[in-house]
Amino acid sequence: MVSERGLQVLRAIVQDYVDTHEPVGSKAIVERHQFGVSAATIRNDMALLEDEELIAAPHTSSGRVPTDKGYRVFVDHLADLRPLSTAQRSAISSFLSDPGDLDELLMRTVRALTQLTGQVAIVQYPSFARANVTHVEFVHLGGPRVVVIVVTDTGRVSQRVAFLAEELTEDAARQVKTAIARLVTGKPVAEAAAAIVDLSASAADGTRIDAALRTVARIVGEELEDFRQDRLVMAGSATLARREGDFRGSIYPLLEAIEEQVTLLRLMGEMVADEHGLAASIGRENEPFGLTEASVLTSEYDATGTRARVGLLGPTRMDYPTNLAAARAVAHYLSRLLDEDDTSR
Repeated sequence: MVSERGLQVLRAIVQDYVDTHEPVGSKAIVERHQFGVSAATIRNDMALLEDEELIAAPHTSSGRVPTDKGYRVFVDHLADLRPLSTAQRSAISSFLSDPGDLDELLMRTVRALTQLTGQVAIVQYPSFARANVTHVEFVHLGGPRVVVIVVTDTGRVSQRVAFLAEELTEDAARQVKTAIARLVTGKPVAEAAAAIVDLSASAADGTRIDAALRTVARIVGEELEDFRQDRLVMAGSATLARREGDFRGSIYPLLEAIEEQVTLLRLMGEMVADEHGLAASIGRENEPFGLTEASVLTSEYDATGTRARVGLLGPTRMDYPTNLAAARAVAHYLSRLLDEDDTSR
């Protein structure tokens, strides 16, 4: 059991180590922090923290650094998150204002978050499994090319170019659009996808319209299936290379996780949020996912009846209070924008 002063000493060690990247000794703690006790007393407190495996001595250094367990205790005992400055909040609001669609909004979100924190920023797409298809449209690009557009009531917009076997007349294109729209509009994504599969299997051969219908149905079906998949948007992966010295081992597993997304989706899916929607998974807690070199912080956001997460990925030596505050602030703005968009529809 760690005493209250022991927690304060641990907090000082974490803060100083994050700031200086140097092992922290008792003398430095006495000089930098107002404990009102001697260095010898602080050394005794540090010995108890070391017995609890919350701090450790790197090599032969006289100072101590936090362990993954120490970071966990530090995060669990955070009384307050460091508030963002007015300028930072204004920057978030400005960066996220007036997006063209959901894809652009989420891309702006990760860019804002990585600029605020210097970490890899992650945003999970809201689940579209319960979304409804609201609109299907064609835009003729000339010749046999058309853009197929699918829109859901959650703001997700998909655009794909279809290459038809032959150019369609305006009337034929209208017939294809009407057939597809009648099939999927107003239906949940999963139900619409199943209807498209049935159409593709039963579509007749022979006419130009039949061929176009099969092509467009295939594309719409692929887009609807994509809507049902969990996805992440990320930015800032270059920060890993710039901060490679902050990692004890190779950053390759982190880069692979960013590339593949599946690992991060699984990890984020298992993280348990607190009453404020915040969660942290630190160092060796990520061993089942091969990410023991990193910490992942997340904050939940609301998206039209479902919840998804904004997150940060970086080394265990990070500014947890500031990064959690940034993730929470960005998640708050994202929730508000999505709520305003949903209300306006």
